[in-house]
Amino acid sequence: MSALVEIEDLTVRFSGERTVHALNGVSLSVEKGEVVALLGESGSGKSVTLKSLMQLLPGKRTKIGGKIAFDGRDVLKLKGRELANFRGPEVAMIFQDPSLALDPVYAIGTQIAETVMRHEGLSRPDANARALDMLKRVRIPSPERRLSNYPHEMSGGMRQRAMIALALACGPRLLLADEPTTALDATVQMQVLLLLRELQQEMGMSVIFVTHDIGVAVEIADRVAVMYAGTIVETGTIAEIIKDPRHPYTKGLLAANLHGAVKGARLDAIPGAPPTLEEPPTSCPFAPRCPVAMAACHAARPPLISKGPGRAVACILEAESVL
Repeated sequence: MSALVEIEDLTVRFSGERTVHALNGVSLSVEKGEVVALLGESGSGKSVTLKSLMQLLPGKRTKIGGKIAFDGRDVLKLKGRELANFRGPEVAMIFQDPSLALDPVYAIGTQIAETVMRHEGLSRPDANARALDMLKRVRIPSPERRLSNYPHEMSGGMRQRAMIALALACGPRLLLADEPTTALDATVQMQVLLLLRELQQEMGMSVIFVTHDIGVAVEIADRVAVMYAGTIVETGTIAEIIKDPRHPYTKGLLAANLHGAVKGARLDAIPGAPPTLEEPPTSCPFAPRCPVAMAACHAARPPLISKGPGRAVACILEAESVL
């Protein structure tokens, strides 16, 4: 396999009433056909990473540094028609709230048909046929009838499926999924996760899936990148992260997870709160909350230390000189 996406030292700073350094040197690669989960609590930079890849961040008061390459092309330099042709046919995105993608004044079938007509130049009959095929592929019941439905006429789970159909209509090579199952009940959530995994394998696309739930990551991902305070603190396969977490934050996330917890047992919450990120971190951002922090952790920011292919940890305890 070869990398489809290469993110190198990505930084994002928002300025306004206060400055927020949302991303602080994120580096990540995604192979062709691979599913990578970005795992972390709210505010860790997961969604900002996805929006940077799609150039969806507001232009004003946003400063972006570093590099994002998609199949060798510099994404941050795409403009105008080139950017429009990148979104949809190359990279598509689905959201937690389908209203961010679905227009309330157009029928679902019309929205899908218009998308493929614009990007692929299909005739109206062919575009309508594609729309029907996509609704069938995402397992929407009575797809012929649902083509004329408006978003408000569908249940939450069905709207989510319609949004997936719209995103995948042009056969993108990369799908960005920003917590698309969080607002769904457990049964529907599992159905959507299984559907996404099936479509990913069928279409051979890569996926970057944002979640705060390790249980969701287990169901969908091949590999996990754990994020904290705008940085990646650990990467590894699902098995490596679950069975052998190395970073103290990853261990804390697993200990605080509800999945498999004994009813009535006390969960081990991570003490303290994440940093405000009004200044870029100059030391380990997790050190103030870390149960094993040393003086060196407060003195300098640890690098992402390689522990093998696809495995890395940003913790001074992983350095050979400390072990």
